[in-house]
Amino acid sequence: MTSLKIDDVSMRFDLPNGSSVQALQNVSLDLQQGELMSVLGPSGCGKTTLLNIVAGFLAPTEGQVLLGDEVVRGPGPERGMVFQQGALFEWMNVRENVGFGPRMKGMPKKEKAEVVDHLLEVVGLRDFKEKAVYELSGGMQQRVALARCLANDPDVILMDEPLGALDALTREKMQGLVLKLWKETGKTVILITHSVEEALLLGERLLVMAPRPGRIHREYRLPFADNGVNADLREVKKDPEYTRTREEVLSMIWEMEEEIMGRAEDAA
Repeated sequence: MTSLKIDDVSMRFDLPNGSSVQALQNVSLDLQQGELMSVLGPSGCGKTTLLNIVAGFLAPTEGQVLLGDEVVRGPGPERGMVFQQGALFEWMNVRENVGFGPRMKGMPKKEKAEVVDHLLEVVGLRDFKEKAVYELSGGMQQRVALARCLANDPDVILMDEPLGALDALTREKMQGLVLKLWKETGKTVILITHSVEEALLLGERLLVMAPRPGRIHREYRLPFADNGVNADLREVKKDPEYTRTREEVLSMIWEMEEEIMGRAEDAA
């Protein structure tokens, strides 16, 4: 079992004028293998900064991230990233995009083809494998991005607003796919979102962060992700506990936003 430990992580950005911004302060968290955690908070709370530190794109000013017994010191194949935009290779077709990681690792052609075909079947793109990326809708491109990430068989999948650019109907379908993939693969998933509804649906653990400096404000353990794996997500949203928690979290975020606006007015 590969656990992920965020150990007292702080991040400060020094600015050219000599001042600095404390983006994160003393963030600590333990995730066990197979857990699905969504991260929510107002703008400026350090959600994406934290994700980038876990990915190895940024080195924290203080503290460390450990995957198992290994300290994260940079990007690695054991951590896969899915961005808001698919970040796909435009000059490759769907099959080539999904197979890129296995090809770079030297996987035999026959095995690579089997992996790619299986993943395209899982994400519902079997009949589109020869299509160019630009021929696909936004939702389809995100399906390719998910399949490409899974093709590398990472221990941890990091998702930065992966569904934010999609229309409402496509977004709901993709939420169902994320839950399906999480349950079937047993991967650890951390998902950043600005949507309270999405955070509740896609997080068996929900982390609410507060800004300036970014820190953990509250954590919830929720049943809705498990409930939604084999159910209509619209039915899950009818659960009175879902409605109550949504209103509680919305009020929490709104109070933070009002505090931020008040600070900005005082500074002006």
